[in-house]
Amino acid sequence: MSIELTATNASQIASALIRARREAGSPTMGMVLTFVVVADEGEHYDALKAARAVSREHPSRVIGVIRRSARGPANLDAEIRIGDGSSGEQVLLRMSGELAHHPESVVLPLLLPDSPTVIWWPGKHPDDPATDPLGALAQRRITDAAAIERNRAAAMLTQAANYAPGNTDLSWTRLTPWRALLAAALDQYPAAITGGVVAAERINPSADLLTAWLSNCLDVEILRQVSKGPGITAVTLSTGGGEIEIARPDGRLAEFSIPNAPKRPVALKRRDIAELLAEELRRLDPDDVYEDTVKTLCEKSDNARALTSRQVAARKAAVDEAAARVGTAPPQPGPREDDVDADGVGPTEGAGPAAKPATAAAYTAEASTRSTAKRSGAKQGAAKKGATSKSSTTRKSATTKRAATTKGTAKATSAKRGTAKRTASS
Repeated sequence: MSIELTATNASQIASALIRARREAGSPTMGMVLTFVVVADEGEHYDALKAARAVSREHPSRVIGVIRRSARGPANLDAEIRIGDGSSGEQVLLRMSGELAHHPESVVLPLLLPDSPTVIWWPGKHPDDPATDPLGALAQRRITDAAAIERNRAAAMLTQAANYAPGNTDLSWTRLTPWRALLAAALDQYPAAITGGVVAAERINPSADLLTAWLSNCLDVEILRQVSKGPGITAVTLSTGGGEIEIARPDGRLAEFSIPNAPKRPVALKRRDIAELLAEELRRLDPDDVYEDTVKTLCEKSDNARALTSRQVAARKAAVDEAAARVGTAPPQPGPREDDVDADGVGPTEGAGPAAKPATAAAYTAEASTRSTAKRSGAKQGAAKKGATSKSSTTRKSATTKRAATTKGTAKATSAKRGTAKRTASS
């Protein structure tokens, strides 16, 4: 049975649910919880389909919440379904306008009384689910860091840092078969673990959680190794007598091996969302193991950031030390031959070594200035050379003229002396 309501409110939706149950011949549906799914238009179909599949195992009232644009007047549309392949009820709410900022005001009157509430964000989720207006209505809050298209590792760290009792992530739920196999391996071969390696895709929140869980439980260093996937491909634990290994290269069948025993195939397929949600709904109390794991994950992340900070500080110190050595180094050699002006004077002569330009623009400007200076120097040199040549010609002409005059004077004097001598003889 399906009922559609437009421009409605929570009271009308609750009345429509009661009428639909009576018409279906089942005034009480025997539901055990309220399951709230917060999605957008693009992902709500698959999310509600998974929620309906879960309701076969956990009869519940599924409330889908789609928040549209906050512009325009407040409006609420609803779709109600009873039956349709599930043992509970389904209500899909589309909110717009100012109502999109306050979805809890619509969801709160529709919660089942005296029963737990679970909320799930199949895609984008708040950084702190416990303080979210809708998250505050629920006892269990489920996120999925692996569904984030970008920065999945950062999303998992954010959820770990903002952990509150009742929070969980499907990246942790995906590890249940791995943790069970590893616990069984340690029961069969109880030896001291000296180290380990988790191989998975480069960005895989489940692999980060598994590394933190093993580090916390075994109190040894577990390394993270990158593989081609899909998902987690292998876990290796080192002991004094050999290695305990679970390898799953294809995402379906794993190979289980311990020292002094033959390898055994084990079914270890990747589960779908409905199976993961059904597992989470079997326990509605806080997960203490998950809490310890996310604390360890935060500590490992803080240690890695501290190490990176120390590396950055060490590099900065090395750069400063190199700069200090350059500052006390011997003077640089004089200008190159191609940097000397035509008059033999370098562009920076007498001004000390020039500072290196800080930017490419400054370098270009300086090069242009140096080129202009060289051209100006060349012109000045040519002018000097011309002036010197002219002056030399003038001096030569003057010298020649003086020499000719002196020679003429000497001849005249000699002639006078000869005339005087002849007169005296007479």
